[in-house]
Amino acid sequence: MPAPFLVLATQNPLEMEGTYPLPEAQLDRFFFKLKVGYPSEDDLHSIIERTTEARTPVAHKVVSAPDVLALRDLVREVPMTREVQAHAIGLVLATHPESERATPLAKKYVRYGASPRGVQALILAGKIFALLDARYHVAKSDLDRAAPAALRHRLILNFEGEAEGITADRIIEEALASP
Repeated sequence: MPAPFLVLATQNPLEMEGTYPLPEAQLDRFFFKLKVGYPSEDDLHSIIERTTEARTPVAHKVVSAPDVLALRDLVREVPMTREVQAHAIGLVLATHPESERATPLAKKYVRYGASPRGVQALILAGKIFALLDARYHVAKSDLDRAAPAALRHRLILNFEGEAEGITADRIIEEALASP
């Protein structure tokens, strides 16, 4: 496929009969896992208006392919201090049960922590968040903001964690709260 291209996938927690969960190695290749809650009342009004009226909504291009590629290159130019980079590494290591930096929940409930792709996603998302905030440097808060979406699908809980209803988000929250 010509660049740029991307893959979006949806996962509905209901009616999963006949579908199979993706293997961990495939999940790890997704940049983010976003959780989309139930729509608000206003959102439901918008959904109704867009899907039940006579006119069909039309999508309009808002950015060109060359602009997307230029933005992708720009993101990679955003500088990051070694200290901020170490913060990203610390967040990922906090999810590894065998690591010295592992949080108590990770030690007890995680079978496998976030992969190196997790730290790459944290770094790139941090750079994107910095640019979106009109800054040309990455702050630790940018990484913290990205952590749940960048890491939640990269943690594999052990049987005990699954049985007790522990979530990857809870493990990540504890990692973010750790010094």
